[in-house]
Amino acid sequence: MLISLENASKLFAERVIFMGVNLKIEEGDRIGLVGVNGVGKSTLLNVLEGSLPVDEGERAARNGLRIGFLRQNSGVEGSASIQEEMKSVFRPLLDTQQQMKRLAAQMGQFADHTDREYRRITEEYDRLQIYFEANEGYQIEVKIKTVLNGMGFGDWDPETVCSTLSGGEKTRLALAKLLLAEPELLMLDEPTNHLDFATLQWLEEYLQNYRGALVVVSHDRYFLDKICTKIWELANLRFTSYKGNYTKYTKTREMLYERQLKEYEMQQSHVAKLTDYIARNKVRASTAGMAKSKEKELERMELIKQPPKPLHSARMAFRFEREPVKDILHVQGLTMKVGSGETERTLCRNADFDLLRGEKVALVGSNGVGKSTFLKTVLGQLHPEEGRIQWGRNVKIAYFEQEQLDLHPYKTVLAELWDRFPATYEQDIRNVLGNLLFTGDSIYKQVGTLSGGEKARLKFAIMMYEEGNVLLLDEPTNHLDLSTKEVLDKALVDYEGTILMVSHDRYLLSRMPTRIVEMFPDRFVSYDGGYEAYLEKSRELSVIDNKPPAERAKADNEYYRSKKQRAEEVARKKRLIQVEQEISDLETQIAQEQQEMCDPSVSSDYQKVASICQQLEEMRAELSDRMEEWAELSEEFA
Repeated sequence: MLISLENASKLFAERVIFMGVNLKIEEGDRIGLVGVNGVGKSTLLNVLEGSLPVDEGERAARNGLRIGFLRQNSGVEGSASIQEEMKSVFRPLLDTQQQMKRLAAQMGQFADHTDREYRRITEEYDRLQIYFEANEGYQIEVKIKTVLNGMGFGDWDPETVCSTLSGGEKTRLALAKLLLAEPELLMLDEPTNHLDFATLQWLEEYLQNYRGALVVVSHDRYFLDKICTKIWELANLRFTSYKGNYTKYTKTREMLYERQLKEYEMQQSHVAKLTDYIARNKVRASTAGMAKSKEKELERMELIKQPPKPLHSARMAFRFEREPVKDILHVQGLTMKVGSGETERTLCRNADFDLLRGEKVALVGSNGVGKSTFLKTVLGQLHPEEGRIQWGRNVKIAYFEQEQLDLHPYKTVLAELWDRFPATYEQDIRNVLGNLLFTGDSIYKQVGTLSGGEKARLKFAIMMYEEGNVLLLDEPTNHLDLSTKEVLDKALVDYEGTILMVSHDRYLLSRMPTRIVEMFPDRFVSYDGGYEAYLEKSRELSVIDNKPPAERAKADNEYYRSKKQRAEEVARKKRLIQVEQEISDLETQIAQEQQEMCDPSVSSDYQKVASICQQLEEMRAELSDRMEEWAELSEEFA
């Protein structure tokens, strides 16, 4: 057991955050912590870490437990370079290495190897060396390079000063630093916010093989599915633990709610029948005894509480009346540019795109490639540099904009929706807003004061009334909590019209699209099916290979590797085998040299010892180089 809470409760200003929580974190646990925004997930993480005390109950942790905690929007600070920040994780090992070098230099000054001080120094050197090797000290550079590559810093200058990084880059670097530290318990609060597909995939694979325990808060359901074997839910001030990943949790939670509701309703029916029988028979002499017995039965009965509704109580559905033609959208020879003068940049050149009726297409691509610009261009909000854009007849578009700039900040929620559809009865407007969780006085809130998630829900209400037969969606799940994402997923899957969507939500991408299109600066590449099919097929075509978009765009139009590329790959695979053999040979040689130093006839000979120490340092340096080369080659074939 690493950490436990027993009957723990936490309050802030007399507001109960959670109460009566009982939990344990065991070695190797993979836990996802979920709940609506503001329910107290981050507070629970701080309680687990020990930075916040419990107000009731007990917290216990194993002595000396090493905890790594990535808080939301946290990041590295200061004037150190990326390389210095990463090396700071290994400070004790690096200090040990420096001490070993000093001891080796002192050993070289002794002519008499039988000297007591010489033996003391060699014993201290051996002790430090055992510690250094046991903690993989010779692999520090390899570890740093592997993690930096995986977290998207592979092409960065390692001397880049951390204070010059953006907020998202600082958070990514802080996560990289935590991964290198390898704490026994790793707690991550929204770690996927600033990661692209390639980095997410690498992080998932890394965490699947992580030796310590993991607790993660994330709105990325795909990430929770890949990583977690247990889900903790905070809801209605209570804590519940579920076995399995996120998908299994949602199914189990639904089944549990249905069962509890049925048990509650059955008991309520039984109580009503008992109450009615007692009322009708208590005053009759012939039945008073039986009524008395029923009354006692009712008094002894332990009443079942009505179960709280599951998290996703929002409801939405998109419908349309008029069917469009088969050819929804035809784009030919499209060239898009942004900026002007020296800042002008071409997003795509001479690209073609088609959308057919009934298709649900997800548009993906690297950050900055121009996906949102493409949506605005085909809508007519931006003008293309060149190309033809043609919409089919009877097309009616409902557009979800990422920034929600079309909402009026000074209107109330009610007015924002009703003013757009004034012929609708007020009660109908209220009902739709209620379905999107705007109840009570919340319908009178000014739009400008709404959170990102609230604005998104208001926009969905507007789209429901617009009755578009084509939905254009730009990152529709960005600000939604998990429960509303589930509702939106179902609404989009059930929608019978046509969808063109930009999204990084891999869980939604795995469920909704009939086709995924990847955008490059000079083309669109189409893949039938959802996210898993896209990953598999794109790997086959070597489109996704963790290289920068500029390099990937150099591939030929067929996306097959040339003979030269295939030959180079064969050479790299051959080199990988050679490097593995060289590493094995070096490790054997180092072990032999270390064994030779233990021989009394050698250890008493100053010149032999000095020579062996020199050889060991050279072999260890060469081993470090080979390990680094092995890491680079292995990444190419991972």
